[in-house]
Amino acid sequence: MSLTDTYELANGVKIPIVGFGTWQTPDGQVAEASVLAALKAGYRHIDTAAAYGNEASVGQGIKKSGVDREDLFVTTKLWNADHSYKLAKQAIDTSLEKLGLDYLDLYLIHWPNPVQYRDHWVDANAEAWRAMEEAVRAGKIKAIGVSNFRPNHLDQLLATAEIKPVVNQIFLNPSDLQPEVTAYNEAHNILSEAYSPLGTGKIFEVPALKQMAAKYGKSVAQVVLRWSLQHGFLPLPKSVHEQRIVENAKLFDFEISDADMTKIDGLHDVAGLATDPDNTDF
Repeated sequence: MSLTDTYELANGVKIPIVGFGTWQTPDGQVAEASVLAALKAGYRHIDTAAAYGNEASVGQGIKKSGVDREDLFVTTKLWNADHSYKLAKQAIDTSLEKLGLDYLDLYLIHWPNPVQYRDHWVDANAEAWRAMEEAVRAGKIKAIGVSNFRPNHLDQLLATAEIKPVVNQIFLNPSDLQPEVTAYNEAHNILSEAYSPLGTGKIFEVPALKQMAAKYGKSVAQVVLRWSLQHGFLPLPKSVHEQRIVENAKLFDFEISDADMTKIDGLHDVAGLATDPDNTDF
């Protein structure tokens, strides 16, 4: 296994099994340099979002890397203000322009139930999805999916979708396995992508994980990312430090035992839980 190994999505598109996350990466030189460092380290899957405010810099990093476009997998996301057919259509074009790309490999609805659409979120998602389906047919997007969706949100989307979502990107790490969501995803052939696969930093202070890292001669980050892969998830580690970016890619020379996997599975709520998308204020 390596960073260029892939999962096959339900629509046949291949997606590299580890992605490089850019959430909370500042726009400008920091974002550009981190993407360059990731691509230099062998990552071929880059994840951003309109809401991150760094699409242009991510695009610059991609451009400066010199990596062939067909060897890259790039994801971005529809923000909460744009949940209508017309606005979603515009948002897709805006993201393409900022990234400097002719097409996106994956495009996701970022949140299912934004506060400004809360009284008609089902219809709003259906309208946005229709624009995304059109973009697939037009060759602007290769695959479409969702983020932070729970089973009830997916049920409503699937009721009207002509193209089924192939990815659900969720908060997923040893602190919150989200078993109901991941089971639903698996049953519907939807890949579970893990954002914040290392928690929000708190995961590094968990004694059981420190002990596990010492046992395997690895960092806590490497153990947790390996755990994610062994579950069949797709982790999206984020860092702006080149040394950590390189370290987080070294996941393929060890395997966590079944007993240790079970121990890690039992670390519920050691570093926070997923946000309830029906009770956000954004």
